Amino acid sequence: MKYMNKTIEELHKLLIEGKVTSEELVKESLELSHKIQDKYNAFVTIIDDAKPKEVTDNLLSGIPYGIKDNYSTKGILSTGSSNTLKDYIPFFTATSIENLNKVGAVPVNKTVLDEFGMGGTGTTGHTGVVKNPWDTTRMCAGSSAGSAAAVAAGVYPYATGSDTGDSIRKPAAYCGIVGYKPTYGMISRYGLFPFASSLDHCGVLTRSVKDAAIVVDNMKGIDPKDMTSWDSSNMNLYKSIDGNVKGLKLCYIKELCNIEMYQNASSELKEHLENFKKSLDLCKELGMEVEEVSVDKKLLDALASVYVVISCAEATSNMSNLTGLIFGPRGEGNNYIEMMKDYRTKNFSSLIKRRFVIGSYVLQSENKDRYFHNAQKVRRLLVDTWKNLFKEYDAVILPVGSGPAKHLDNSKNILDNDTVLLEEHLQIGNFGGFPSITIPNGFIDNLPVALNITGNCYEDIKVLNIAYALESEMPYKNQIAGGVSNE
Repeated sequence: MKYMNKTIEELHKLLIEGKVTSEELVKESLELSHKIQDKYNAFVTIIDDAKPKEVTDNLLSGIPYGIKDNYSTKGILSTGSSNTLKDYIPFFTATSIENLNKVGAVPVNKTVLDEFGMGGTGTTGHTGVVKNPWDTTRMCAGSSAGSAAAVAAGVYPYATGSDTGDSIRKPAAYCGIVGYKPTYGMISRYGLFPFASSLDHCGVLTRSVKDAAIVVDNMKGIDPKDMTSWDSSNMNLYKSIDGNVKGLKLCYIKELCNIEMYQNASSELKEHLENFKKSLDLCKELGMEVEEVSVDKKLLDALASVYVVISCAEATSNMSNLTGLIFGPRGEGNNYIEMMKDYRTKNFSSLIKRRFVIGSYVLQSENKDRYFHNAQKVRRLLVDTWKNLFKEYDAVILPVGSGPAKHLDNSKNILDNDTVLLEEHLQIGNFGGFPSITIPNGFIDNLPVALNITGNCYEDIKVLNIAYALESEMPYKNQIAGGVSNE
């Protein structure tokens, strides 16, 4: 019998009852890691010497998991999927990973991401393209592509991710699993390679809402090494999930969800929005109120540009320490300036270089007010708009993307200016630090699609409960890619 297609709750019960051992689970997960690597290219490192852990009352004890390769892991290669750190082995472990290890969780691999998390396709990591387990001609999205692929393929029940714009929630959608980004600061970012510090969130990819709550319960906590972390010790996410959502009020955005807003709507988009409407009907059946609201289209249209300006500016600053002098493969040259130039020119991908150019440009003194400061102002307007919605509504519910996973070769992708907002709106969750979760809600052409629920800061329990209530009424919990189990 195989076990990695089960939930955390199911695995823990089997471990406690002695029907399986941690050693057997680790062995199976490692075997599956090697089995899928050639198919999907999900891993930078497979930890073949991973050791089983003692099984305790903690639900994660003895169970394997994956770590996105932008989390620092002491003594284990941590590359950020970049040639600039292709041989980097840290001397410390990220706080959130240390928290998981302390309760007996067993890391078995490090997963591929878009280089330093700066991408939404899963195609820019230095080890190559990550392929979608549902259809290898499709992308997983990014940047948490390897984590999403591995969880969807049934290698283990969960993997860590990071989310700066949608990097947990979009890959989860494309891979038919759950992606949860908690309130900013609930999980310490110490040891997470920084991309854009005001937007970066740690989080998790799982195959069920309860599993997501279990993992975050064990990752979270205030950390003196991260001044943005806060004390959530009075919040037990897992135990607070009861599915009681009667009387809650949800809203969705007309400018995003009304098919009339899309002049050249594809058949995929029409089906996706129709499927979303069915999910809204389910919300009503569960006793929730659902209302349509309107948001200034000009403000929404500025979203993607604001994200690019702020994220690139912060990335340029955060990654100025990547010189090849302190760590990473040293560049060639007659002096330190030539060595730095050689290192950064040879080892960063073209995508990263473009982002650094943008970031440097918008931070130049003559450009800062026009671009960076204006972007900050529009960010505040967007956050205030959502905060005002949360005064009346418990959460905002929206479709994720404009349909299922996009083609890797881009030959059949149907993207136009009309659908940009559908692809980019999850960034608002990062602008405001809001708790946000993506869950599967159907299929189009045998490929999964998803919806997203975003709530106000510190109301993670409410967001998880809404997601759990919906998940409980839909047949997509704990699904393995292609519907094929590992048995």
